[in-house]
Amino acid sequence: MMERMREGASSIWVKIILGLIILSFVFAGVGSYLAGGSEQVAAKVDDREISQREFEMAYQNERNRMQAQLGDYFSTLMGDPAYVQQFRRSVLDRMVNDLLIEQRANELGLRISDQQVRQTIVSMPEFQRDGVFDNEQYNALLRRSGLTPDMFAESMRTDLLRQQLLLAIQGSDFALGNEVTALIKLERQEREIRTLTLDVAEFTNKAEVTDEEAQAYYEQNPLQFTRPDQVKAAYIELSGTNLKETLNVSEDDAKAYYDENQSKYGSAEQRQASHILVQGKGSEAKTKAENLLAELNNGADFAELAETSSDDTFSGKDGGKLDWFERGVMDPAFEDAAFALNKGEISGVVESDFGYHIIKLDDIKEPQVKPFADVRDEILAELREQRAAEAFYDLQTQLAEKAFEMPDSLDDAAEAVDATVQTTDFISQSDAPGVLANPAVQQALFSPEVREDGLNSDVIEIGPEHVVVVRVDDSRDEMVLPFDEVSAKVKQQLSVVKGEEAASAKADELVAALRDGNTDVLADEGLSFSEAEVINRMGADRLVAQVAFGLAKPAESDAVYGVTRDMEGNMLIIALDKVIEADVDADAVDLQMTQQLEQMHAQQDVMATLDVLRNAAKVSYPVLDTTTN
Repeated sequence: MMERMREGASSIWVKIILGLIILSFVFAGVGSYLAGGSEQVAAKVDDREISQREFEMAYQNERNRMQAQLGDYFSTLMGDPAYVQQFRRSVLDRMVNDLLIEQRANELGLRISDQQVRQTIVSMPEFQRDGVFDNEQYNALLRRSGLTPDMFAESMRTDLLRQQLLLAIQGSDFALGNEVTALIKLERQEREIRTLTLDVAEFTNKAEVTDEEAQAYYEQNPLQFTRPDQVKAAYIELSGTNLKETLNVSEDDAKAYYDENQSKYGSAEQRQASHILVQGKGSEAKTKAENLLAELNNGADFAELAETSSDDTFSGKDGGKLDWFERGVMDPAFEDAAFALNKGEISGVVESDFGYHIIKLDDIKEPQVKPFADVRDEILAELREQRAAEAFYDLQTQLAEKAFEMPDSLDDAAEAVDATVQTTDFISQSDAPGVLANPAVQQALFSPEVREDGLNSDVIEIGPEHVVVVRVDDSRDEMVLPFDEVSAKVKQQLSVVKGEEAASAKADELVAALRDGNTDVLADEGLSFSEAEVINRMGADRLVAQVAFGLAKPAESDAVYGVTRDMEGNMLIIALDKVIEADVDADAVDLQMTQQLEQMHAQQDVMATLDVLRNAAKVSYPVLDTTTN
């Protein structure tokens, strides 16, 4: 249970509940989410479809994220076709779950207002400069991602809608004090153990494999000795990042840009206002606001009236005073009225999405331009990025033209863009390195036009300002390698299998004898346990801890035995001698454990909700050739 709590605290569902979808994922996928077309369908939820292109983009994004997080270990995992299939299924399952949650939120009548979307976007650090929302940076990032503001806003609205439902589920969970105390005792419990290791390598070295056994193993396990479909690839890669490092931008260029764009490098005009809010949309609310305005016109104190009569009780405590703001932050109607006032003036009744306001302008901060020296480095970087983008798209055009005009070689295309043709040895779809692992590149490499006809591919975009053109220099079909060619490998693998079986059998034999009270068997085998040690649930060897904490509590003087494998794959016999209970104050409050328990409950509730939604919906996976009703 403790393991489930730790997994739950860091699970994807808790992260979904607690945070927004990563911006890069939105950029990578939202354009295709909103685009229509007759593409191949990856999954279908009732009458809603997830296209193959949407799925591949989400899959590649998640693959890149995991690669950055786990490095070579993830590359090793991705070398296993079964793991790749499981990984792809998990990504598609997540996309289906998102769609189910969105549909349920709509059925419940949940809504996200324009103001909520606006406030979320304005607060995103990706769109801020010096801690303030920068509209130009916002639009530039959207343009580079191929999105319009409306498309991005709708994607955020959908994400916030899902969060609204998930947060409602999470908010219903709580943890009882006795639950927390019991879990703390389990968490802090310790166990005294001894261990005995059986080195699998020794059993493997003693294993004897005959030619007949090797031949039979080869015939029974053809997949282990199958060479996959492979190609030798050649490719040209273009990256805007590399261009930025080589481009030179002069001081004069930066100064000229500063002089032409001074508005970008200063603070916008800001205003501070106080307001009195009357919530509601009907005539009654408007009449109340008008009566309050009449009181102000007759000499009533604005701060006192805000404190006693404003429905915005938070600002009302401070006389209705609001924080400093600039254009593009507040409700448009409120903002227009505030920027039309002079210092000290009071507006008429102003209607917004929140109700009716009476606004008093308290102060004005005039716009100020930063000195060139303060923004010099920023301008140089921006100009370098702009010029790199221009140069990149010029080179991309030349690359596309030359690769098309000379389809039987990449040499002319490489010369045109001053790049190097990179080559590989034979690679398969599961072990393709670097950019060749991209799904779009894989599709091109193994397409009939490129693989069989020997033509250059089209320019393939694998990221912002990052493209590649590929061709196949040679290929070979999937085949089971001849026995003579792999006989040594067959015998080695069978030796390992036999060694593991022998070690496992010996471990079972020893444990059975020990459980019967026969400890002399160890001396007969020349074996002995290690010195006793005390471990906790987070022991250095998690496999040992998992088994040790799964064993029953031993009697006074009798050890309890279990078997596992250590991190090297050797057989490990564990003797549990004692359970050491933790001394926990029942009245103590452990906030972290309480939060973990609540998060675990929230995760379970979300998963239960998804189970119900899946059972009620018709979910199919054409791309995986499976169907679930």
